[in-house]
This record gives sequence, structure tokens and C-alpha cells, in this order.
Amino acid sequence: MEKEIVVIALGGNAILQPGQRGTFEEQMENIRTTCAQLAQMVTSGKYKLVITHGNGPQVGNILLQNELAKEAAAPMPLDVCGAESQGLIGYMIQQTLHNILGSQGRGDIPIATVITQVVVDKHDPAFQDPTKPVGPFYTEEEAKRLAAEKGYLVKEDAGRGWRRVVPSPDPIAIFEKEAIRSLLEDHVIVIASGGGGIPVIHEGEAIRGVEAVIDKDLAGERLAVDVEARTFLILTDVEQVKLNYRTPQERGLSHMTLAEAERYHAAGQFAPGSMEPKVRAALRFLKAGGERAIITSLDRALEALEGRAGTTITKE
Repeated sequence: MEKEIVVIALGGNAILQPGQRGTFEEQMENIRTTCAQLAQMVTSGKYKLVITHGNGPQVGNILLQNELAKEAAAPMPLDVCGAESQGLIGYMIQQTLHNILGSQGRGDIPIATVITQVVVDKHDPAFQDPTKPVGPFYTEEEAKRLAAEKGYLVKEDAGRGWRRVVPSPDPIAIFEKEAIRSLLEDHVIVIASGGGGIPVIHEGEAIRGVEAVIDKDLAGERLAVDVEARTFLILTDVEQVKLNYRTPQERGLSHMTLAEAERYHAAGQFAPGSMEPKVRAALRFLKAGGERAIITSLDRALEALEGRAGTTITKE
């Protein structure tokens, strides 16, 4: 039986829980829980997995370390920091998943992290209107000094201080898609496009990294399309998509058609910055030829793949 390719987008809670400091030990404990769920999918024998993940806290810490150590070590640009975070998170996931599978007698299954570049359009309107906050908070004086010295665009962030903001362009293509496809053909579990991928632009035949942040859900959708996945599974901190969220009329949805999801989306049912980008990514995936998108919580992942939990979105 041909295994189904599933792209799994891990939410931030898969690596770091709210309120945690982000120590290596904390992150590894969370990843152990995450990988126990992933291992169930692997050992079911039904799926080829491509795993993608967020990197917000990790790249934020790298940027903070850059800032604090700038007199002793040359700071790296944002695209390089994104690559660093892909490596460190990929390392934790691939080692932990190998150990869990090994304890179940399946340590022979290869796992690989692909440092993934994602192509964006140098003329994307996002480059003219940067909105994505990154890195540490600054005082107004510090922020304006950095703006003058480094050319950063800085904005006040909801009364909490000043931060650098960068563009968030739309993903066009996964640059390493052929390598990822080859790995899948060889039955390798692939970890790719972490943190939305490293944004790159074409300059003739060459590519160059740019300081930007791609939405991780949209990058996950692009990855799912480029590897020809049948299913795009988005794992978050709620078990189902809900209408009228946090109101007396709240109700969960086990299934939506593409048309229904578009109608709810247009009506503003999904909160920006949380459920909205996930539903938007799911809609893009289906319109690009995917068969089903599923949104659910980490602990219900395998049940959702089997149609027993979560919210499944299909064309009809």
C-alpha cells in the first residue's frame, strides 16, 4: 500500500509552553511529548511524514544573544539566525523521534532535517510595509538609535516597548523541494521549513537571503503543495476550530467544506494571529490541489488523521 504524504505543522506549544523560560531541558521535555504523538503516526504504517514547526521564541533568543554579545562576537543577520534556529530545533526533534522509535524497535527509520530556503518575491508589497515584530524590546531612545545606526524600522509594540519590525512576504516556492521529495521517496522522515523557512530572493540565477519573516502556516501550506502531500495537518492548542469563539454561542466544527470555510473566514469568525492564518493556509492548500486539511490539537493528531477528532476541511 502506498503511504500517504502528510505535512504536519507543529504549533508553538509543541516545543515551548506558555510561561516557560525556554531552557534546553524544558524544550526537550515538550518535544518528547510531541514526538510520542508523531511516532504513533509513523508506526501506524500509513504515512510518510514531513514535519514543520515554528521558531519564534528560539530565534528571538538568538537575536537577544546577538544584541547582548555584540561587543564580543559579530551579530548575524536575521536570515542566518533563522537558519540557526532550524538547526537547533531540527536536532532536538530528529534525535528525540529516533530515540522513541528505537525504543519501539523502529530505530532503522531515517530522519533528516533540511535547512530550508523559501523563495519570496523581491517586489512583494510587504517589503514596503514591514509589520512583523522580531527580537528584544527596546526603550524609545535605544530603538531610535538602532534605527539611525543600522537602518532598522522600529515601532512601539502595544505599550510594552519598542521593537524592530521586518517584512512578512508571501512564500512562492520551497527552494529545496526536490531534495525533500527525494528523501520522501527513500522513506526518510523529513523536518523542513522551520519557522516559515529562510526567506530568499532571486537575483538572476543566484539567490540571496533577506531579513524578513514568513508566516509559518503559509510556509507550511507551500511545503505541502510542493511535496504533493494529500493531507496538511495543522497542530495547535485547541482540539477543533470553533465558531463564535469564547461566546455563549461557541460551537466546535468537525467538518467544513471549502465553501463553508471561506464563508466563515469572510465573516471574520477566526481571530487574526491565531486561528485565521491556519484556516487561510488550509484554504490555500485545498485550492492548490490538496485533498484535505485538518486542524486539531497535538494530543489528538492521529485520531484526527483517522477522522475521529479535530476539524477536517475538504473541497466538498
